[in-house]
Amino acid sequence: MTLPRTVADVLDRHVIFEIESIDRMYLNVYQPRLQYPKGAAAFFHFHRGHTFASSALMAPMTKAFVAAVHEFVMAHDLDLVLFAKGQRKDDLTQKVLVGHDGSEGVLYVGQAQEKATVMRTERRYGPTGTPYAWLVKASALVNHFYFYCFDDDFGPFFIKFCSYFPYNAKLCINGHEWAKRQAAKRGIGFTALDNGFAAVDDPAKVQAICDRLGPRHIDALLRKWLRRLPHPFTPADRRAGYLYDISVLQAEFSLTQMLDKPVTGRIFFEQVIRDNLDLGRPDRVSLIFGRRRYLGRKRATPGTFRTRIINSDRACTWTTSPPRSSSTTRKAARCAPR
Repeated sequence: MTLPRTVADVLDRHVIFEIESIDRMYLNVYQPRLQYPKGAAAFFHFHRGHTFASSALMAPMTKAFVAAVHEFVMAHDLDLVLFAKGQRKDDLTQKVLVGHDGSEGVLYVGQAQEKATVMRTERRYGPTGTPYAWLVKASALVNHFYFYCFDDDFGPFFIKFCSYFPYNAKLCINGHEWAKRQAAKRGIGFTALDNGFAAVDDPAKVQAICDRLGPRHIDALLRKWLRRLPHPFTPADRRAGYLYDISVLQAEFSLTQMLDKPVTGRIFFEQVIRDNLDLGRPDRVSLIFGRRRYLGRKRATPGTFRTRIINSDRACTWTTSPPRSSSTTRKAARCAPR
């Protein structure tokens, strides 16, 4: 067997299949007409018919929306999780998905305090010194509600609503989950990774599925679930054109390349590091060893669990420090000063 010598050799001769897809997308869900103070003033004055536009008019909307969320939770017998500061929400969701039967619906609702852009009233003064109220944009720490859902087409996703005017939201989807659901519906066999495909019966068909995911599908997902979930705006507001729109906040794209043997993967990463040591003159490159550690007092696993490459003007050091045992060794190589 001839082992590959370069990254190009690995990619040219040892890739079984590759799938290019949208990975995670984080999208803004917002009311275009309410993102600036004049638009908010027009909403309350011209649309709702109030004499003056004030943040005091937003409080009843917030109370009604929060009450609707709690009623929704009770009506559907859902858990309302109060997220702690720094808690990993994805970890909790993965635990919930383990026991999920794959049916469409809301998995649970989460609540967290986060900063958001809101509208507030500021006192200003006219030329004669007469005070008047004026709407301005501001940042505030307010409650957000996370609706973690499972969709028949998209699989797991979530919508996060700010509980204060103008009730902006975020939508998070995963393109790999969408592709898995579509492939399963078409009877295409595959072995799934946590976030991707480990094996595919027909890579060309799966690639065609991934290529189809676009704005139309994402918009349809949002409209579908806005009809099901509590909505901060009334039907009359929506008939007047106060509708949510979508924009991309963050997009991640993935190229999955499955290699033929584990040794090929190890050679790939070693060559990538070796070929790019001087790219941009990095000060440090690290590889983390993903090995089980024993933390007991008697048989604690020693070692720092990393390979670290230090590259500076005076020296270049490559040290490998896995756990010390009879079957492992410590390697070091040094370069002369430049």
